[in-house]
Amino acid sequence: MHTLSSGRGHPRPGLTGLARGLLCLLAGASLAGPASALSYTEALAIAERQHPALRAQQANVDSASALQGAAGSLPDPRLSVGVENLPTSGMDRWSLSRDFMTMQRIALMQEVPNSAKRAAQAETAQARIERERAMLVVQRLQVRQALGTAWVGVQAVEQRRAVLQDLVTENQRLQQTLPARIAGGTAGAADLLMARQEALGLADRLDELQRDADKARAALRRLIGPQAEEALEGDAPLPLLSADELRARLHSHAELAPYPAMQAMARGELREAQAESRGDWSWEVAYSRRGRQWGDMVSFQLSFDLPWQKDRRQQPGIAAKQREAERVALEREEVERRHRQELEDELAEQQSLARQIARLESDGLLLARERLALAMSSYESGKSDLGSVLAARAQLLELRLRRIDLQSQQSLLRVRLNSLSEE
Repeated sequence: MHTLSSGRGHPRPGLTGLARGLLCLLAGASLAGPASALSYTEALAIAERQHPALRAQQANVDSASALQGAAGSLPDPRLSVGVENLPTSGMDRWSLSRDFMTMQRIALMQEVPNSAKRAAQAETAQARIERERAMLVVQRLQVRQALGTAWVGVQAVEQRRAVLQDLVTENQRLQQTLPARIAGGTAGAADLLMARQEALGLADRLDELQRDADKARAALRRLIGPQAEEALEGDAPLPLLSADELRARLHSHAELAPYPAMQAMARGELREAQAESRGDWSWEVAYSRRGRQWGDMVSFQLSFDLPWQKDRRQQPGIAAKQREAERVALEREEVERRHRQELEDELAEQQSLARQIARLESDGLLLARERLALAMSSYESGKSDLGSVLAARAQLLELRLRRIDLQSQQSLLRVRLNSLSEE
């Protein structure tokens, strides 16, 4: 490697450390991870096992399943006991046995809703279970998306930190060598000031990265607990799906999955409202005990509802349930349209990010490296000062950080696209 010169034909020995550091910066040296690290598969298992939202939704599924057996069944029978025709005046007042009309009565009564109503109740209960199961799938995918987002966020911060740390190390080497060169007349005092200013800027950037790292780890800790502090091993599995595959899978979007069950619930409630116009019935068996000189008696009776005010009582309820069924269908259509638009927006964003990353890697970084090489050559020949080298190096740093940002955005987009359904 040739040495830097101060211009005017005087060689500048000793800045080989700067050149070596810049080559390390260009190469993008990576940091070796610890032997023990947390994999994405392990983190996902932890999140799905202990996330409160998933456990709460599973409780909803269990609750709906527990109520299924009662749906459509007969109401509990009713037992009644009492005294009939008890005298309150005369010689036989308050006597339970002397008056032949006085009876001690015990009765069992059973209400029987019509079969259409019971079938509708059972249908609604089953649909409610399916809705809760679909919501569990939605919740699981939301947890998976949150974990992928946090995982990408932590890794992106670590990549930015590694890039900045390369430059911090090189800046420290530069500041260590500049005083001797200034004393020897091979560098100016302004060079040391510029190096110190660069160090201040890098310190601010590292503080911002530490803030971002704390936030990213906090998001991960919310999902998997204390194990979020461990080093992360590997990337999240994010298969790249084609636009046609994503469009074909739109019908199975997780947020659309509950709607068939919700529509079935609305239909069941509508049928139950319609069954109200048919009326229910009940039966009752009673045993009446009288005095010894009189015989005991048994009674049996049937009761029937008479829905004779259907226009005022049943029809408004039926109309309300019809509107509810229509609302669910229209809401599903609106959600599908919204997700279709979101999918097209994300596909357009995916294409844009891919083009930007390709352009940056093929042209942007190459041009920045060439500019840095020219700036170094000019500085070594004494035709420019250290500021041009630092400016070119800063531009290369920004481009490398931008590439990390674009790749992070691309990964986050894939996280969302891979969380549309369980397929």
